Amino acid sequence: MKHISILIPRGAILGSLEGTRQLFTQVNQFLKMKDVAPLFTVQLVGLDEETVVSGGSYTVHADVLLKDVTKTDLIIIPAVDGSIPEALEANKDFIPWITKHYKAGAEVASLCMGAFILASTGLLKGKKCATHWMAANEFRKMFPDVELVTERIITDERGIYSSGGAFSYLNLILYLIEKYAGRDMSLLSSKVFAIEIERSSQSPFIMFQGQKEHEDEPIRKAQEFIESNFQDKITVDQLASMFALGRRNLERRFKKATSNTVAEYIQRVKIEAAKKSLESSRENVNEVMYKVGYTDTKAFRTTFKRITGLSPVQYRNKYSPMLEVN
Repeated sequence: MKHISILIPRGAILGSLEGTRQLFTQVNQFLKMKDVAPLFTVQLVGLDEETVVSGGSYTVHADVLLKDVTKTDLIIIPAVDGSIPEALEANKDFIPWITKHYKAGAEVASLCMGAFILASTGLLKGKKCATHWMAANEFRKMFPDVELVTERIITDERGIYSSGGAFSYLNLILYLIEKYAGRDMSLLSSKVFAIEIERSSQSPFIMFQGQKEHEDEPIRKAQEFIESNFQDKITVDQLASMFALGRRNLERRFKKATSNTVAEYIQRVKIEAAKKSLESSRENVNEVMYKVGYTDTKAFRTTFKRITGLSPVQYRNKYSPMLEVN
């Protein structure tokens, strides 16, 4: 029987904690209906007997205290909210415990913003990790030695798992159920809980937010210039001249400050503007393309799909409220 320890971080988001518990315990119920022995022992593991979560709205009762768990097979780190530095400080006692059990053979999974707690263990160094796209800039700044993959819903590397933003944690739990209980049980769980299975990307949901929480003032001004003039053709040499920087120096500092090259940043700003037009206007795709400064249809469609995971038409069909419903 697999022993699953669902941690109760101080300040956890109740949904990811309770949703995880429900899914794993329901697998046992499905098995019971087939006269099969339960597969999981699921415990809520806390630093205290009672933990306040979701901004003080709820209190969660621990099945067992952290210090009393001597062996486990899978550790789940639910999402936390509020100030990340404060959440990490409040939950620092989980860090050595997670590390100890991982080294003893346990697997570890973080859900959404729980990735910050997982990364604090050092176990993610040099590995891929997903988290909520809105926290990408803060995560990269705090953990530069972790390969953040903002577009991914699930990562799986050497017994360490992570999920993307918000309710995408459900896809990771289904993934783990399939791994431990088989494909049939994962499909049954997805149907009973009405979870769309096998979503692999959160790219369509990402809203580009240029990283401006840095101290490089000329680079911040270059970002602001790009965002105000994205319809025009902007070159690296033009920006370098404007801010009295050498081309290589500008490119190096821009990448360091924003985690994007200049060309990538310009593309992301253009595509974000295109997304907003597709969501809110009746302009056709070519009109949107010209409006954001593209003249090559193939280049626009290729870049749009690479960034969002959808073609411009697919994106409009998915997100425009202006489409008539027959």
